[in-house]
Amino acid sequence: MARKRRGRAVHGILLLDKPVGLSSNAALQQVKRIFNAQKAGHTGSLDPLATGVLPVCLGEATKITSYLLDSDKKYQGTVKLGVRTNTADLEGDIVESRPVPVLSDNTIEMALDSFRGEISQIPPMHSALKLNGKPLYELARQGIEIEREPRNVKIHDLKKFSFDVDELELFVHCSKGTYIRTLAEDLGEVLECGGHLKTLRRVAAGPFDIKQSITLDKLMDVAKQGQQALDNLLLPMHSALVDWPEINLSANSAYYVRQGQPVLVPKAPSNGWVRLMGESSNDFIGIGHILEDGRVAPKRLVNL
Repeated sequence: MARKRRGRAVHGILLLDKPVGLSSNAALQQVKRIFNAQKAGHTGSLDPLATGVLPVCLGEATKITSYLLDSDKKYQGTVKLGVRTNTADLEGDIVESRPVPVLSDNTIEMALDSFRGEISQIPPMHSALKLNGKPLYELARQGIEIEREPRNVKIHDLKKFSFDVDELELFVHCSKGTYIRTLAEDLGEVLECGGHLKTLRRVAAGPFDIKQSITLDKLMDVAKQGQQALDNLLLPMHSALVDWPEINLSANSAYYVRQGQPVLVPKAPSNGWVRLMGESSNDFIGIGHILEDGRVAPKRLVNL
């Protein structure tokens, strides 16, 4: 006999403005408790040091978390020049200090330009990447360092907001898997003084902007008004996929798709992922993809 899930079946996406000092999982668990939700998952970790947009998927929305993980991210951060730490951020121990040279706008711009486009990064030891099921940060805490394979990421945009003596404030628009700590450390080396990430705020994740997010304190205030007030904060699941082509299925086609069968849809895209919608604007069916013969096949369906 299947064990009954605790909590209620609530479905949708909450955009949390994660506070500093809290892990992404701890923030997720707080949101899950506040909503009394049966299921919850987040779509890309933020370090405890970082703040900003953390999309939390509740209920059936957890089925699309992996697709949100693939989306681009935007950050604002401050690089402290002249000091390297063993974690490449403010939380680590200082391992080296160097004088910061007088840096002109042109020197900073040339340094930034060297990171724009596709670059290679070596993931930091203090990261959640796993080796034989164990996160690298656990090995790092034991003083163990292993060789990591470099990975290619893309920096779509990298701009200087301000610079004051030894602190450089940046805007970064990057692909999934980009380590801003590593970017800060590597930038410090290009500027010949070293550096680490002092502050970081995620201002966008995929289609979601920081202006849409809510703090934990505000969320707890809303919770006092009851479950309906909380549920009114949730975005529909398909809002995470607004950049994908939309396929509107007739009632007949939707029936067959829900049975796991591909269907022919007039004027469908010729390839790629698609967002499957029913005949009404809020009837999200799930995620599909286009087969070689042009039919639309279900990939991940929601059950509401």
